[in-house]
Amino acid sequence: MNLHTLSIANVNKFARIPFRALHTAQSKLQKITEQNTPKLRQEFVEKLKSGPDFGDFIANKHSEIIVGENLDGKSRLPSWLKTQIPKGKNMVSIKKSLRKLDLTTVCEEARCPNLNECWGGGEHNTATATIMIMGDTCTRGCRFCSVKTSKTPNPLDQNEPEKVAQALAAWGLDYVVITSVDRDDLPDYGANHFTKTVNEVKLRNPKLMIECLTPDFLGNPELISMVANSGLDVFAHNLETVEPLQRYVRDYRANYKQSLKVLTIAKNSNPRLITKTSLMLGVGENDEQIHQTLVDLRKHNVDVVTFGQYARPTKKHMKVFEYVHPSKFDYWHKVATDMGFLYVASGPLVRSSYKAAEFFIKNVLEKRKISNPA
Repeated sequence: MNLHTLSIANVNKFARIPFRALHTAQSKLQKITEQNTPKLRQEFVEKLKSGPDFGDFIANKHSEIIVGENLDGKSRLPSWLKTQIPKGKNMVSIKKSLRKLDLTTVCEEARCPNLNECWGGGEHNTATATIMIMGDTCTRGCRFCSVKTSKTPNPLDQNEPEKVAQALAAWGLDYVVITSVDRDDLPDYGANHFTKTVNEVKLRNPKLMIECLTPDFLGNPELISMVANSGLDVFAHNLETVEPLQRYVRDYRANYKQSLKVLTIAKNSNPRLITKTSLMLGVGENDEQIHQTLVDLRKHNVDVVTFGQYARPTKKHMKVFEYVHPSKFDYWHKVATDMGFLYVASGPLVRSSYKAAEFFIKNVLEKRKISNPA
C-alpha cells in the first residue's frame, strides 16, 4: 500500500466516525421523544380541559391575561401582576381616532397594563389617555423602555399640535397626559413643539386638565421654564430609579441630579404647578436607596410621587431583579405620605400616568379648592 492509498484510507476511516456518532445520538433522541410524547400530550389535553370552552370565549367570561413564564424563563408571574384584556366602546373609539390622525400613545407603545382602565374610564367613569408627541422614535436608549430608538428620527409633524387638540376634543376625556420621546437631534429638544401642543389643546378645551411628562431638555432652564408656563396643570419628569442605578437603567445622557434640577426649575418658574415624578421598583434598589430618593425629592419640593413594578418589555431589555410584593408598595405609600408628599400612588400596576384623573382631579385639586375657595 503506497502513501496515497494509506492517506485515502485514513480519511475514509475518520470521516465515518461523525456519522456513526450522529446516528447514535439521533437514535437516543428519538427514544427520549417517544417516551415523553404521551406525557406531554396528556398535559396539553388537561390544560385544554381546564381552560375556557367556546361558549365562555363567545361570552367573554375569561378576560384575564394568563402568563405562563416571565421573559427570564424562571417562574410564573405573581397573581397581582395579571390584568384584563383591553376592551370597551370608548377604547375602540380612541383607537380609531388615533389611527385616523396618525397619533401615538405611550399607553400602546410602552405596553401599559392599565390601558383598559384608563381608556375605558374604569369604575369611576373618568377616562384618561397619554398622548406621545414628536414621533414614535427616541434618540435615547434607556434599558427599560420599549420605544424605538434612533440617532436620526423623522422630522417633527408641524401639524401635530392641531391633530392632538382635535383628537382630545372628540374623546371626551377629563384628564390627559402629554408626553414625548427624547429629541436630542433638535436645537430646542422639542420644547417649542411641546408648548404649542399644550396651547392648542387648552384653546379647544380650557377645562381639560393637562399633565406634561417631559424629557429633561438637557437641563436647559429657559426651555424647561417655557414648557412649565405653557398652560399645563401638572409638570412631570421621571427619576425612574434610585441614584446608584441611574447609569444601569437610564440612557447615559440622563442622570439623577439633572432630573431633580428639571423639577426644581419647573416649580420655581411656575409655583402654582403640581410637580410629579415616578420610580420603578424591582430593578435592584434597596430600602435605604429608596428612602434617600424620597428625601431628595422633598428637598426639591416635588409634590407627587408614584411607585410601580418594573416589567420587562422584551428579552432585549434589562431583566426584572425582583417582583415586589404589594405589601411593600403599601409600605412606601405610607412612608412617602408621612414625609409630606401632596399625593402618593403606589402599587405593582401603577405607572407614571396610571388613572391620572382619579389621582389628581379627585384628590389634589379638590384639596386645593377647599383650601382656596376663591
